[in-house]
Amino acid sequence: MQRIERISQLRRQRADWRQAGLRVALVPTMGNLHAGHLSLIRAAAEQADRIIATIFVNPLQFGAGEDFAAYPRTLERDSDMLRDAGCDLLFAPTETEVYPRGRERQTFIEVPGLSEQLCGASRPGHFRGVATVVAKLLNMTQPEVAIFGEKDFQQLLVIRRMVADLNLPVEVVGAPIVREPDGLAMSSRNGYLSAAERAIAPRLQASLVAAVGRLRAGAGLAEVERETLQALAEAGLAPDYVSIRRRHDLAVPDPSLRGAEDRALIMLAAARLGRARLIDNLACDLESPLADLTPNLRP
Repeated sequence: MQRIERISQLRRQRADWRQAGLRVALVPTMGNLHAGHLSLIRAAAEQADRIIATIFVNPLQFGAGEDFAAYPRTLERDSDMLRDAGCDLLFAPTETEVYPRGRERQTFIEVPGLSEQLCGASRPGHFRGVATVVAKLLNMTQPEVAIFGEKDFQQLLVIRRMVADLNLPVEVVGAPIVREPDGLAMSSRNGYLSAAERAIAPRLQASLVAAVGRLRAGAGLAEVERETLQALAEAGLAPDYVSIRRRHDLAVPDPSLRGAEDRALIMLAAARLGRARLIDNLACDLESPLADLTPNLRP
């Protein structure tokens, strides 16, 4: 596996692969890798001949008081993991390489509508930073396909909208959430949890499973959201939001749930637990049997 820091080196290698007719997949990350990230590498291998992973802790997506300075940087370990997983090239640029004129003078990309709600309401400017850095990485690497995890479901839809609106020639593929055996969605920030907090954390996913069961039983949207917020608080988490949305665009569904788009739903939640901010989601097709909700717990 090659490991490079300069855009000029990256583009030379990308030109060689293009000349050879090879299809390239991109897996963007902020490092501190875990099995969920490696599942994205495996998904990329199914889509392309060559895989580029990026590691860049993007300052533009961290707000005031968030954990940019403390975010774990484990480049050597991550590099070894990517090499073992079959990645072909690791692009790990410096901040100066990505933002040569500095953070304040950087041109930004905004995705209105999708960016201001849910996590965007709690983290103003977060998705502007995400959209900006992803657009830059797509332009730097010029892949045919890019793989993103579905745990950050709002982020996935923001990126899809940006790619469509800017006519970028890349296919955006979502990969399923990878969970711990007890249901907790894998996240780089799970390392912030104490042992006691780690025992509580799976209640986030368990509450979503229970909530979707209530939806399937005919409970109203507002009632289910309210009950789930209460369940999270009683479990010891500090909920940020619980929201039931239409899966394809994150719009609030019509309470009657009559239309097909209003019955293909996703339940999203965010909660704080100690130093960690946990997010999770669970799809809910109201016309599917409840048994289909059982999550695929991957080791």
